[in-house]
Amino acid sequence: MQTRSTAEPRKEISSKPVFDQLREEINTVLSRDPAVHRRLEVLLCYPGFRAILRHRRAHKAYKHGHYLYARLLSQRTRRKTGIEIHPGAQIGKRLFIDHGSGVVIGETAIIGDDVTLYQGVTLGGTGKDTGKRHPTIGNHVTIGAGAKVLGPITIGDHVKIGAGAVVLKDVPSHCTVVGNPGRVVRRYGQVPDIDLEHGNLPDPVLDRITSLQKELDNLRENIDTTAKHKETHGGNDR
Repeated sequence: MQTRSTAEPRKEISSKPVFDQLREEINTVLSRDPAVHRRLEVLLCYPGFRAILRHRRAHKAYKHGHYLYARLLSQRTRRKTGIEIHPGAQIGKRLFIDHGSGVVIGETAIIGDDVTLYQGVTLGGTGKDTGKRHPTIGNHVTIGAGAKVLGPITIGDHVKIGAGAVVLKDVPSHCTVVGNPGRVVRRYGQVPDIDLEHGNLPDPVLDRITSLQKELDNLRENIDTTAKHKETHGGNDR
């Protein structure tokens, strides 16, 4: 497994001018959600957009040691949006949370740039360990609805995690993960910067079962052909 640069603390986005940051967040939603029609709709109607903006504020307070205030902000955001992001989580540029209901992001989670999360995603821990106990997510990653990524694992760049998958181990870059527990399908080569096709994923177990079924059908066909041949020739064919 290659060492991931995303494990390092991220450079804070708050250094950007406020309006530039706001414009970038709105453009992120516009570019990835075909259901949105205008910028005002993003401002007023998108819980993921609001949750991310509120998290930037809570994270800044958290970094300055205002832990209670930061937690109060995050809990208020949870009540209003259904999205719970711990103020300690480090989030990169252009995160898109689609729908967002039930999304949970833990305290030591690190998320790279251009990541997409669908509803019900959990970036959680696996016990009461201290220190780094939540996932590190690379750049250009898509995590499907209801997927759980648990523990201090690393997800590489350009990874797709299918809906409902449970990921407990590191995933290399340019891979697809499906199932519970998560199974990896390696996918090398060029990939788009933002890949939202998380509903059309390969299933290696199903592919193997299909292949075995075809072999079984061929064997049955051969047996039937042999039996008919013997009946036709009275079993005396040499």
